[in-house]
Amino acid sequence: MATMLRYPVYPFLQDPCLDRADLSEGLPRARSIMAEPDYIDGDCDELIKPKKLINPVKTSRNHQDLHRELMMNQKRGLAPQNKPELQKVMEKRKRDQVLKQQREEQEAHKKRSDLEIELMKRQQKLEQLELEQQKGEEEQENTPEFVKMKGNLRRTRLEEPQEHTP
Repeated sequence: MATMLRYPVYPFLQDPCLDRADLSEGLPRARSIMAEPDYIDGDCDELIKPKKLINPVKTSRNHQDLHRELMMNQKRGLAPQNKPELQKVMEKRKRDQVLKQQREEQEAHKKRSDLEIELMKRQQKLEQLELEQQKGEEEQENTPEFVKMKGNLRRTRLEEPQEHTP
């Protein structure tokens, strides 16, 4: 009869280099007590080698067709969206709302009447005048006080002769 295991079951008991102290602690750290199986070497043709199990779902024709279709859609960029229906509806509404606003803005720019154009020109002129007045006020605030006083004196001199002449 042939033995199934190549290695002895308890190799640490037969090792002469081990002390009895190592045996009292338990298993030695250098060796394992488990024997390695014979079929790892691959030299024995008599043993039945394990094969990978066949997955019946993957071998079914329906699964293969579905997988092929998904792969083709993935390559084309038509992958199915896994979004819930509510999220799809909300995104569509938002997209429609943005498009509607853009259309309204374009129509507002296109349909300006002559009156609107004239009013816009007047508004721009008024804004320019206001800016000029603000700049003038800022310049007056920044001018020294003696210059302001000199301007006030000139105004009073010009106003006095006009009052006495009537």
